[in-house]
Amino acid sequence: MKRGSVNRDEFAKYLEQTLDINRFRDYCPNGLQVEGRNEIRNLVSGVTASLALLEAAAARQADAIIVHHGYFWRGEDARVIGPKHKRLKLLLTQDISLFGYHLPLDMHPEFGNNVQLANRLGLVADGRFGDDNLGWLGHVQDKQLQTVGDLAREVEARLARPPLLIGDPAQPLGRIGWCTGAAHNMLGNAIAAGASVYLSGEVSEPTVHLARESGVAYLACGHHATERYGVQALGEHLAAHFGIEHHFIDIENPV
Repeated sequence: MKRGSVNRDEFAKYLEQTLDINRFRDYCPNGLQVEGRNEIRNLVSGVTASLALLEAAAARQADAIIVHHGYFWRGEDARVIGPKHKRLKLLLTQDISLFGYHLPLDMHPEFGNNVQLANRLGLVADGRFGDDNLGWLGHVQDKQLQTVGDLAREVEARLARPPLLIGDPAQPLGRIGWCTGAAHNMLGNAIAAGASVYLSGEVSEPTVHLARESGVAYLACGHHATERYGVQALGEHLAAHFGIEHHFIDIENPV
């Protein structure tokens, strides 16, 4: 089947509107980060714009790459040296466009990381919390999952990795809060919103103490593991919408 193509700037405009990128105060630019060729026929998606992902995309003759973790983060070294030079050199010499979407991809109600993680784990959202309502609040759909330990085992089965559990596995499930990635600093917001269990990608040393002292169970499920479904869903949508080819490439990451 012959695939279609889309103009790079039309593609960028569609994503700007679909993800409503201008409403977010973010740590990086959202949208087209590195400009490549004008026409996009072959799209690759991945979590992070690592050199390994770029090389895999180039091997597939990608015209564009879309990621959750792109470049030019607030406070990073602006010099184009070392790994940054290698990454940018590959993109520029291969004429591949790089698109990055951070908070807008976390939040999107259909393609976002939070909703895609919820779909995978059988979580039903009925509330929000935190800045920009980044945190989601709800309950588990499967009534057979009754304890924190049950949920931890479900996470391991669905995400193919065991979560780090802070709390009592026998604790009954109540209200569940979640936010993908490095959202351990939103535990306090989840507690204030009424969560008795909180899921995120990472956990920090002070977060462990807050979880223990509050009695709210914490499941650290892996930053990469919680954020590999949103960009994949977005890539599949873009392929269907524009009639282009799409490949999701998962670069294994234990964090």
